[in-house]
Amino acid sequence: MKIRHVLLALACAAALLPAAAQDPQMNLPRVKLAAGMHQIDAQVARTPEQRMIGLMFRKEMPQHEGMLFVFEQPSQQCFWMRNTFLPLTAAFVADDGTIVNLADMKPQTEDSHCSARPVRYVLEMNQGWFAKKGVKAGAKLSGPPFQQR
Repeated sequence: MKIRHVLLALACAAALLPAAAQDPQMNLPRVKLAAGMHQIDAQVARTPEQRMIGLMFRKEMPQHEGMLFVFEQPSQQCFWMRNTFLPLTAAFVADDGTIVNLADMKPQTEDSHCSARPVRYVLEMNQGWFAKKGVKAGAKLSGPPFQQR
């Protein structure tokens, strides 16, 4: 039930976005991550507004790029694809960088894709990136966010 309330709140907030917010976010801070030997250049969405907009309205994204969503504390995270034109895969990531689960997401849908357990991080990449690199649930990402706190 709680997830439905969060999704409803997000839907209402997205509907109220000003026209300027309908431009893709291109200038967020970036962080270098790695999945084994594979490098990732990730934009970091840290604020509620940055996380709400995410990769909406993007028409393309280079294969080595993604977006890392950072939440204040671990909880069940659920994502959808309203106003998102790119097919994406979400990696739900524990504090130590371990991928808890992966979810392929279809563009412009409102299906809910949730973490299998509470996480603080979600990394969105172009759909197929994780599969092509052989990165699965249980693999570890490395980089500044996942270093010991």
